[in-house]
Amino acid sequence: MDITGRIHSLETFGTLDGPGIRFVVFTQGCPLRCKYCHNPDSWAVSGGTEITVSALMRRIESCRNFLRTGGVTLSGGEPLLQPEFALELLRRCHAAGFHTALDTAGSLPIEQTRHVIDAADLLLLDIKALDPELCLRLTGSDNKNELATLDYCEKTEKPVWIRHVLVPGWTLMEDHLNALAAYLSKFHCIKRVDLLPLHKMAAFKWAALGLPDPLPGVSEPTPEACRQAEDIFFRHLSPEIQVNGLSR
Repeated sequence: MDITGRIHSLETFGTLDGPGIRFVVFTQGCPLRCKYCHNPDSWAVSGGTEITVSALMRRIESCRNFLRTGGVTLSGGEPLLQPEFALELLRRCHAAGFHTALDTAGSLPIEQTRHVIDAADLLLLDIKALDPELCLRLTGSDNKNELATLDYCEKTEKPVWIRHVLVPGWTLMEDHLNALAAYLSKFHCIKRVDLLPLHKMAAFKWAALGLPDPLPGVSEPTPEACRQAEDIFFRHLSPEIQVNGLSR
């Protein structure tokens, strides 16, 4: 049986979602409500467009020439909300010779998601906040599952790229960044950390959905503040771990 899933959108020439040029599948549906979400229209599980894995593979195959040094990334939304669809797509991509990456917030219990994680070549794990209370205020959920996901990747030696959004007054705080960098320093599975500055380019989407500004009065961080955050991670992490694609 050809498995059907729901997707939000597709990107055929992605350069920010894993190594090389990527075909990025943004799935529909997410259990989190991040205050900095740039796709709030991806939250509803009933939204988006239905598509079969076979139809999606035909789209991916049509871009094979562009993906020789990259691959396919399954993002969201939260792709682990559709585990059967995600697993079949990853397996089919792997069989076709594509490198695969899974971009997730790890917001679901690892007992439900480990088989999908196992099928990906690389995990892009969004760490929202190290402090569970801060994570709850920022996303509507604590961080228990995402930290358990990282623990599982360490146990199974799954390569991980960490992603962390820098939100002034929330996560772009020296004490928070020092604590997070120190925590991550003990994991051998982490190969890269991307510190992503808050952007407010999706404000029109929130307005179109009738949602209030989730971060009133919060501005995008300055380049200097982002450089200072990078320096904190460079001080804590092993020289083998890249920060924003840079090595010491």
